[in-house]
Amino acid sequence: MFGSKIDLFNKEWLDVVFAKKNKSYGAYELRKQNGANTSKALLFASAAFIFLFLLPKIVTLIKGQLPEEEIVKQVEVVVAPPPPVDPKTPPPPPVEPPPPKTDQIKFPPPIVKPDNQVRDEDPPQIEQLKAADPGQKTIEGDPGADIVVTGPVGEGPKQAAVVEDTKVYDFVSIETQPGFPGGMEKFYAYLHKAVRYPPMAQENNIQGKVFLSFVVEKDGRLTDIKVERKLGGGTDEEAIRVLKASPKWTPGIQNGKPVRVKYNIPISFTLSN
Repeated sequence: MFGSKIDLFNKEWLDVVFAKKNKSYGAYELRKQNGANTSKALLFASAAFIFLFLLPKIVTLIKGQLPEEEIVKQVEVVVAPPPPVDPKTPPPPPVEPPPPKTDQIKFPPPIVKPDNQVRDEDPPQIEQLKAADPGQKTIEGDPGADIVVTGPVGEGPKQAAVVEDTKVYDFVSIETQPGFPGGMEKFYAYLHKAVRYPPMAQENNIQGKVFLSFVVEKDGRLTDIKVERKLGGGTDEEAIRVLKASPKWTPGIQNGKPVRVKYNIPISFTLSN
């Protein structure tokens, strides 16, 4: 037998195989070029495999060398329209410039200090005070500055607001004390007629005085009636009722004007035999 190392595609063997045959037939040319075609195919396949294997690294290197594109974000800014101008609203007042500086001579008020902190300084002379204003320190003014009026500018004299005096005065500290019309004798006569002895106080033989306080208003009314010392048995409520029903008093006077005055008074409850 022939050895296994025989190359049937060799040119000598091809000539033997295709002896006395048509060599222009395509099979002869294919077998003749088979080795070259196989080598070319193997070379191209190896090159394609290596290229595909190295493609990711090549792409990475190319991306690292290229500059990164900056991403620019566009933000739409909506500007609100200005508020409508109200013709009724007056414009803001103009800012006035500061007043010009005037000459000042140091003239601080006297301060009591220990002897070790006292510094001898000559006081300003009268001639110096005539040309400058006294102040805490010496300041040179600007004689060429414009004169600016910093006082409030008004529309003319207006009536001053009247502040109502709501203070409650003590009846012993005012010029004219309040009183019942006709004097205190008339007031006790009014109590004698108006007071009704409570039945509970009569049954329990409750007698004594109820001490009350109240405020005589500017128009003479009695308000803020309070029981300062109670007696009980319904006498406290009866004393409050009588004061609420009292006629108007003459108000107290302070500086020629009626004022509110606090008043204290006892009301006696006595059972007759």
